[in-house]
Amino acid sequence: MKMINPTRLLRSGKALPYALGALLTLSFIFTQASVSIARGAPDSFADLAERLSPAVVNITTTTVVAGRTGARPQVPPGSPFEDFFKEFLDDQQGGSRPRKATALGSGFIISADGYIVTNNHVIDGADEIVIELFEGGELTAKLIGRDKKTDIALLKVEADKPLPFVTFGDSDVSRVGDWVMAIGNPLGQGFSVSAGIVSARNRSLRGSYDDFIQTDAAINKGNSGGPLFNMDGDVIGVNTAIISPSGGSIGLGFSMSSNVVSKVVVQLRDFGETRRGWLGVRIQEVDADLAEAMGLDKVSGALVSDVPKGPAAEAGIKSGDVILSFDGKDVDDTRGLVRAVGDAPVGKTVRVVVLRDGKTQTLKVVLGRREDAERAEVVPAVAKPDAKEAEAMGMRLTTLSDEIRESLGLEKGTRGVAVVTVDETSDAFAKGVRSGDLIAEVGQKPVNSPKGVADAFKAAREAGRKSVLLLVRRGGDPRFVALSLK
Repeated sequence: MKMINPTRLLRSGKALPYALGALLTLSFIFTQASVSIARGAPDSFADLAERLSPAVVNITTTTVVAGRTGARPQVPPGSPFEDFFKEFLDDQQGGSRPRKATALGSGFIISADGYIVTNNHVIDGADEIVIELFEGGELTAKLIGRDKKTDIALLKVEADKPLPFVTFGDSDVSRVGDWVMAIGNPLGQGFSVSAGIVSARNRSLRGSYDDFIQTDAAINKGNSGGPLFNMDGDVIGVNTAIISPSGGSIGLGFSMSSNVVSKVVVQLRDFGETRRGWLGVRIQEVDADLAEAMGLDKVSGALVSDVPKGPAAEAGIKSGDVILSFDGKDVDDTRGLVRAVGDAPVGKTVRVVVLRDGKTQTLKVVLGRREDAERAEVVPAVAKPDAKEAEAMGMRLTTLSDEIRESLGLEKGTRGVAVVTVDETSDAFAKGVRSGDLIAEVGQKPVNSPKGVADAFKAAREAGRKSVLLLVRRGGDPRFVALSLK
């Protein structure tokens, strides 16, 4: 880059134009900077806490637990300890009588008529749910609906006057480093406020629909279900989990983002359950090896490993397709696709762009409902194999006889080739192929004989490919594996 000497500019007649240009440039820079500069730390959180606390509630649940059963230790009749042991055991076991167990958590009111959001694990299995209001008084709540996948539950209380409430904000605009505030009932100590920053975004802990905000604001047991606020007083997360070796806060708290929670809450309020879109495919991540084997320009999209009976199959999506776009939005990975499909309305017709045989195709899919699909048994299509044996790429392969199908737990007539042994020094072993696996496709084409597998490898080498794609099934679960041909 060419550097400009200001002294030489002043001696020349060009100083003024350059100076004006510099001023304009600086003005632009400062204008741009003013847009992106984050809001500084507040002098105090007191005003915000005072305004928001009335909408936060403590939750106490009661569950009836069955008494302990089983044989009681026997004491010889007439023993001097007989009366002592009888009293001791009756006191310890309570005569196997049922007992009540209580648990504590947090929640927040989202409407004047008494809808309350909390975590599902706070109220799971509860026989009675009692809400303690910030300004005093208790109300009994009923469960409207729950979603185990996002650990969200919606409750409802009846009050004799409108209740204070808070609203959801847009969690997607929150940035790492933004100030946040948590209010809840940590360790049963009652209403408590803590503050910190957004430490990270888009965290996943355990589920397909996870979108957690990580924060260092103190979150402890009892904070579960409570709100995480931004500095505008909007709820941007529901405090759900912590990572801690001791069980107490070490600055690793996780709040389910409001943009996930708000959609779930609407469905629970309207239907009492979730209604997520369902595409009807099994998918896996596209890694560098798979991208090279399939001729992709970059590592992105979601690779379809299986298409059971459902919306995708009816629309013509096939195993081996790479989904590049869903409903007008690019698909970066499997997690993004799962969330996009789940957020889409049941019954909506969406455009799905797939890569197949090096070319893109656009297919129209009418989405089903995931909850209905999860209740149904999915049975993959089957076909009849040939008969011969071969070795290829460090694998000893055999055709599927009825005996082999039975030993592998496969349906009668299942197509493919069984892997008998795998050389531990081979790329196949390194990529996870094991004895007992079923190779269903090579190069995205079905195979019915070991010779067909070997011939497919040979054809790929002759075509100048560096790797070849296998569809491998284990225990009924499919996945693609890219084997190096070097």
